[in-house]
Amino acid sequence: MPGFETGQTLVRRDVNRTGRVWSEQALRVVADTGEALVSACAPGAEARRPALYANARDGGERSVRTEAFEAMAMAMTMATGEWELADAVWQETDLLLWKPPAAWFSVNAFFVPRGEGRRLRNWYVNFEHPTRRTEAGFDTFDLAVDLVVTPDLTRWEWKDEDEYARVRRIGIVSDTEHRAVDAARAQVLAVPAARAGAFAQAARWAGRRREPSWPTPRLPWPTAAAERAAPQGG
Repeated sequence: MPGFETGQTLVRRDVNRTGRVWSEQALRVVADTGEALVSACAPGAEARRPALYANARDGGERSVRTEAFEAMAMAMTMATGEWELADAVWQETDLLLWKPPAAWFSVNAFFVPRGEGRRLRNWYVNFEHPTRRTEAGFDTFDLAVDLVVTPDLTRWEWKDEDEYARVRRIGIVSDTEHRAVDAARAQVLAVPAARAGAFAQAARWAGRRREPSWPTPRLPWPTAAAERAAPQGG
């Protein structure tokens, strides 16, 4: 499949191993190289998320997020069950996403407004499936646990380990996926200190400005689009 052009609309989808689409996010291509696919979005970028999960985000109720995970677990275990995807938009931060093709993680930079510009709030390593390219973008699957890194790369902490333990327990994350996450954790912990991977160019990425000529990315299909992709192994 040919590479993506800079400025092109890209859709990241989270697809679980049954082929059900968990979320969609419209992004804009920054660079597409053999090393990584780099994309970005700003507040207002279109998305679709499980309605239960969106309600949890809006209301700050983690118990509702748990309910959304339970619905996914039921659908994966029983090969039945549905979850409704609700229209949403990216909020609050500018995102720069660095996704190596074979890695079980992505590196994300979150920016917040500062005067007429913006500042880097933090780096965020998201553990997820390796890239599966599609005509519209790429599929992956968020595996719940994350690593939050300070802008200067000197300190980091794990995030959502309790949520990760739960999705492990109810079968959303398989043993195979868990082993891959464990291996990726060790790899990722060495990256900031070594200034390797995305962090080899941390200063350049941290200072990158939003391209003013790029419109807010929109999803290229209506909300009635099919919500099933090819099932995945693992």
